[in-house]
Amino acid sequence: MNLTDLPALNAFLNGITFCLLIMGFQSIKAGNERRHKNFMLAACGVSALFLISYSIYHANVGSVAFQGTGVVRLLYFIILIPHIVLAALQVPLILIAVYKALGNDRVAHKKLVKWAFPIWCYVSVSGVIIYLMLYQMPE
Repeated sequence: MNLTDLPALNAFLNGITFCLLIMGFQSIKAGNERRHKNFMLAACGVSALFLISYSIYHANVGSVAFQGTGVVRLLYFIILIPHIVLAALQVPLILIAVYKALGNDRVAHKKLVKWAFPIWCYVSVSGVIIYLMLYQMPE
C-alpha cells in the first residue's frame, strides 16, 4: 500500500464505521447491550484507524482541491462544510459518550448519543461521498 491508496482506504473505513454504527444501533434497540457495546467499540477502533490514515495522507499531500464546476461544485461544498465542522465536533462527543457508557452512566450516555450518533453517521457517510466526488468523478 502506498500514499495514493490512502483516500480509498479512508473511504472504506468510513463506510465500515457507518455499518458498525447501524449494527450497534439495531443491537441496542433489540436490547442486546453486549452486542451494542462490541459494535460501538469496533466503530471507535475503525474511526481511530481512519484518523491515523487520514492524518498520514494529508500530512504528506496537503489539501486536495475539488476540480468540479457549476452545480456539482456547490453540492460538494454543501456536503463538505458541515462534514468538516461536525467531524471536529464528533470526536469529543464520542469520547465522552464512551466514557459515560463504560462508567455505566446510562442517563448521560443516552442524552449525549442523541446528538453524537446522527453526527457520527453523517460524518461517516459524507466522508464516502466526498471521497467519490473528489477522487472518482470524471474530469
